[in-house]
Amino acid sequence: MNIILLGAQGSGKGTQAKRLAQTLGMHHVSSGDLFRKASEAGTEVGKKAQSYFDRGELVPDDLTVAMVLEHISQEKYVRDGVLLDGFPRTIAQAQALDQGLLRVGRFIDCSLYLEVPREELLHRLSGRYICQANQHVYNIDTNPPKVPGICDLDGSELYQRADDQGSAIQKRLDIFFNETIRLLDYYEQQHKLKTVNGNHNIEQVSKDLIHAVKACK
Repeated sequence: MNIILLGAQGSGKGTQAKRLAQTLGMHHVSSGDLFRKASEAGTEVGKKAQSYFDRGELVPDDLTVAMVLEHISQEKYVRDGVLLDGFPRTIAQAQALDQGLLRVGRFIDCSLYLEVPREELLHRLSGRYICQANQHVYNIDTNPPKVPGICDLDGSELYQRADDQGSAIQKRLDIFFNETIRLLDYYEQQHKLKTVNGNHNIEQVSKDLIHAVKACK
């Protein structure tokens, strides 16, 4: 299967995507991770993407679409299927994804939406920290590390992303609720959308996502 996981920043999308992909035996592909790796490597694409991230803005469609389609064209992703996290974010990206997949005889089987109230998203984002080494996510209120400031899994230092601070948070949420939210109608019209309440604990949300995937088949 090829699955899309939709949700605003702070909805738990990254955490749930990793868990769901592991359970289903498919590959988790995060557009944000792809761009961050490119940024760390100092590539031209990475530098351009980072400038948009720092302002809390979306990376332009041409950069995002080309990078994701190239990445998931690898044999292992075709064989095992992919769970896309953070892409698409616009109708134009969704259409480009559908067209790109269609050219190689593939398609999106299911689109899952993690629904969380905006007030809760703001609270979560303001307390979110990420480890330097492998981008493991923590929250000082709901999922704190055992040792403050240190990742439980790899011992690296935790930091708060620039776009999880101040006005950038509001800007990112504005983009989601004004633009990305339109994807719900796009996939609903294709009869591929399943909505899951993301305002429960991690274990419950994981169970609900598995149930939603089964309903897509």
